[in-house]
Amino acid sequence: GDVESREALLAASNSPRALEQEAMMVGMFNAADNEAIAPKSGLRIDRQRITSQPDGNSINLCTIRPDNDETLPCVYYIHGGGMMTLSCFYGNYQTWGRLIAHQGVAVVMVDFRNCLRPSSVPEVEPFPAGLNDCVSGFQWIRAQAETLNINPKQILIAGESGGGNLAIATTMKLIRDGQRDALLGLYALCPYISGQWPRESLPSSTENDGIFITVGTNRGAMAYGIEALENEDPLAWPYFASEADLSHFPPTVIRVNECDPLRDEGIAFYRNLNRAGVKAQCTQSMGTIHASETLCSIVPDISRACARDMVAWIQECAE
Repeated sequence: GDVESREALLAASNSPRALEQEAMMVGMFNAADNEAIAPKSGLRIDRQRITSQPDGNSINLCTIRPDNDETLPCVYYIHGGGMMTLSCFYGNYQTWGRLIAHQGVAVVMVDFRNCLRPSSVPEVEPFPAGLNDCVSGFQWIRAQAETLNINPKQILIAGESGGGNLAIATTMKLIRDGQRDALLGLYALCPYISGQWPRESLPSSTENDGIFITVGTNRGAMAYGIEALENEDPLAWPYFASEADLSHFPPTVIRVNECDPLRDEGIAFYRNLNRAGVKAQCTQSMGTIHASETLCSIVPDISRACARDMVAWIQECAE
């Protein structure tokens, strides 16, 4: 149900029962680290700690790439969890990152500051902390591209769910900061961008709520920053982006899942991109639940198809 304040939500998420449930969830995600589907062999996997701006805090990045010295395109991947929870170092995300890297690209995954429970960094902060960290990670890749053997002109920003929100918002922030030329393309899976559920204009927010995930409360907005929702800030909740906000976006793919409460907000965002004149595609994966593409151990065929499509989108954007 709804909560009265961010402070009440933080207290609830740190209760003994909540921490026990979190430990079970983390165990499940780590058990999904699957080398049969995405082997570590043939890959180079490293961990970096960088300073994020403007707060001067430290964040962690995971780089995964084929074990060679070729200059490669890069997928800059932002994990899900509603901007509230999870970490790119959990086993399911490590498998997902390896699966993408096995398509012949570098992958850099960012562990930003979550707004409810820690990722691999201890700080828990509301908007815009996580967004600032994601922008800083992108800037670090470009600055270190030669060392990383990454083509700085071929970096695709991607993410699922809350990471889809942050991938869109990172793109928007870079454009606002005058860095449109740094952007190749965007690939957002099942983006969590509305901030308020249900909405009458988004039927899936009612029809599919409770299928794998439940979003019909104010908890996400309260954790990330209720003021940003009340102000309809598109950097926090890209559902509110205007045509002017989107008009300079790079080529974009929005990928949604049929049986997901977030399906229709992703489709609505795609249509807004079209109205803004942006080259965009929208793909619906039929019969799937929220973020199925990242559940590599359960639906590896869908995961591989999505990973291949990401790489194909890099090539499409680069032409």
